[in-house]
Amino acid sequence: MKKITASLLAGLILISACSAPKKTESISMANSGKVWSSLWQQRSAEYKALCFQAYNLAKMRLNEAIRTEGTKPFAVVTDIDETVLDNSPYDAMRADSNLEYTPDTWKAWTAKAIADTVPGAPAFFKYAASKGVAVFYITNRNEDEKAATIKNLQLYGLPNTDDAHVLMRESLSSKESRRQVVLSTYNIVLLCGDNLPDFDALYDSPADKKQTEQSRAAVTERLKKEFGSRYIVIPNPSYGDWENVLFDNKKLSNPQKDSVMRAKVKVDKQ
Repeated sequence: MKKITASLLAGLILISACSAPKKTESISMANSGKVWSSLWQQRSAEYKALCFQAYNLAKMRLNEAIRTEGTKPFAVVTDIDETVLDNSPYDAMRADSNLEYTPDTWKAWTAKAIADTVPGAPAFFKYAASKGVAVFYITNRNEDEKAATIKNLQLYGLPNTDDAHVLMRESLSSKESRRQVVLSTYNIVLLCGDNLPDFDALYDSPADKKQTEQSRAAVTERLKKEFGSRYIVIPNPSYGDWENVLFDNKKLSNPQKDSVMRAKVKVDKQ
């Protein structure tokens, strides 16, 4: 009888251990926010409306610019990620697993060449090309991503998707030298992007002096007349230089990021 009781007790303990819920790591505030951002980007009509608004404005500004005559042909310069191509499935995949961006997982995503387009982007750039305006894609993807990037752009029939017009990242993340290459032979009438360094070198971070929230705000105030005129900003709530400066340009763990976010967010007190 004692042996039977002991066996039953051992079995009950084993069943209890197997059926007990496993302790899982809760998703960080930072990554939870990125999941919400990806949902908004993928599913909200408001995101589409903002993108259409931006590219409708871009078309108006382009039409105004090409009425003038100049010594150089016209060009439009655009970023790629979150400006032409939508990478929210990658962002959501990493965030939902409570993981950060890594170069290897990012390249595994871009190698698929299946990213969808940002609403309004294909129609605008095709329109620009139809007016004889060259389109240059200046991206901070690496050179080894070029073939897949061009393949992804060509999937949607985007214009000027060749080696000469798709300019990948060089040794530095700054896009200024590549913009200057385009400016040497073209008149850049419009720049499109989701991150402020896509537009002006004043937003770049020299190695000896990183950008801050205050310095970026001051530059934006200085350049405010350019936005909606020559600079067309596409919404991107998931990532960008704004995120880097929020965390003081430091590599932080998820708990550290959450602590910074709680310290900086404005919260009503009741």
